Amino acid sequence: MSDEIGQAVAVSDGVLRVRAGNPSPMTYTGTNSYIVGKDSISVIDPGPDMDDHRAALLAAIAGRPVTQVIVTHSHLDHSPLARPLADALDCPVVAFGPSDAGRSAVMQGLAEQGLAGGGEGVDHSFAPDQIVQDNDVLPGGFEVLHTPGHMGNHISLAWQGVMFSGDLVMGWASSLVSPPDGDLTDFMASCERMLARSEAVFHAGHGDPITDPKGRLQWLMDHRNARSDQITRALKNGPLTAQELTARIYTDVPKQMHGAAARNVLAHLIDLVGRDRVRSQGTLAQDAVFELV
Repeated sequence: MSDEIGQAVAVSDGVLRVRAGNPSPMTYTGTNSYIVGKDSISVIDPGPDMDDHRAALLAAIAGRPVTQVIVTHSHLDHSPLARPLADALDCPVVAFGPSDAGRSAVMQGLAEQGLAGGGEGVDHSFAPDQIVQDNDVLPGGFEVLHTPGHMGNHISLAWQGVMFSGDLVMGWASSLVSPPDGDLTDFMASCERMLARSEAVFHAGHGDPITDPKGRLQWLMDHRNARSDQITRALKNGPLTAQELTARIYTDVPKQMHGAAARNVLAHLIDLVGRDRVRSQGTLAQDAVFELV
């Protein structure tokens, strides 16, 4: 399915998608914002604070009353427009919490050491009006699922047989998992939880609808397990840092991409430490040396 940036496209009954004009290697064809409902509506993931995207959303809303602006997670390509749009529509911004909400103790420790997130960039000023919890039901019938992994404050939303999966599950690429905001242990648990759901279509933060969500979830989990196996095989030859592992594993990736790849390897190493398959020589940190248990 393809559409032009800024157009309101019906992707499910009662769901319009408006794509922001921010395509990039990290955002694919741009951030997907969703206008959900028919009379009283909700906006999911308003996206970056771009004047043309705001105008496109307001045009698609067409004067209908808006109950809430919901943010699945506070990366810079999803949340900055939330406050100005909500103010214009006189409704609250709803989310799991600020950008450091939902982090595990391990990731909080890494953040306190100075490790900062990569990828799309974090909206550090994000402050929702209403904080939701796992299993809450929002006005309009949205079931909230706290699905950390891509980011600690990430939520997914089940609504009338479809799932809004944010950046946890996308059809065009495996999700970025970049510590301390991304957590592979949480990511795998969230995928397991989503695998048990019955929704037939997932609407993601980027790309087209996912019409075989169970197949896609299984692929994502298999992909991550295969990468962890690669790492443990490489460590059989002796202790290595995340950077050294990246150079050995990502031989088909341009060196300018190795920084992002090393962050991905670190996410796997932290998960492997938690599962007692790998240990860190000294304090767990970005530049630590890792070895097999």
